[in-house]
Amino acid sequence: MPTVDVSESVHVHYDVEGRLDGFPVLLIAPGGMHSHNALWNDAAWNPRVALADEYRLIGMDQRNAGASVAPVRGSDSWATFAADQIALLDNLGIERCHALGMCIGGPYVLALLAAAPARFESAVLLQPAGVANDPSMLRGMFDQWAAASAAAHPETSPTDWASFGDNMWDGDFVLSVTRDEVAACTNPILVMMGNDGYHPQSVSREIVALAQNATLVERWKDAEMLPVTDATIKTFFAEHTPAAD
Repeated sequence: MPTVDVSESVHVHYDVEGRLDGFPVLLIAPGGMHSHNALWNDAAWNPRVALADEYRLIGMDQRNAGASVAPVRGSDSWATFAADQIALLDNLGIERCHALGMCIGGPYVLALLAAAPARFESAVLLQPAGVANDPSMLRGMFDQWAAASAAAHPETSPTDWASFGDNMWDGDFVLSVTRDEVAACTNPILVMMGNDGYHPQSVSREIVALAQNATLVERWKDAEMLPVTDATIKTFFAEHTPAAD
């Protein structure tokens, strides 16, 4: 598994799979703070399999998940992860790509669209994480992860852990960007709706209502719907993939 050295202390692991001469797709896996590429293998719809015939798939382990490592600082935030993601694309020489994220990958992708919209032809969000009524659910997952990770990060004080958690999860909507930033987004977005406390239906609907070029799919995870889901995502990416030179 190759590595990008974002800095002397930040090492991001990734996989390159699929059709190596295909148009690239950046994959950001589900799993909250555990988001790493192998978790796609447990998803109802797995892009590592479904898209492999047509696209060059760039699947990364987020910092301190999977095989990626980094110090934990109180200043870490969604922007920190976005910088890692952009650094990976820069390292691979990828100027334009699609993005596909599930769960926490939804907020990650929206942060990328806000920070570097010209680099993304389109984006697919599978049950994007967000806050509708109960912010404690997502913060509780972070706190559990932080408690389990603390021994590996003696450099990080309890105050730093709390600040990091606040930066990530002390907010509403999609957490990583504001409603105004989503409303300013012109990138084509396909949202496969969430429908539970971690991935609220209302958040999916609001993303689509705000963004200028977004489409909502309400049912997609049921077994009988997966063939339609597969075709819908493939058609969406095909429509927004530039013609080969």
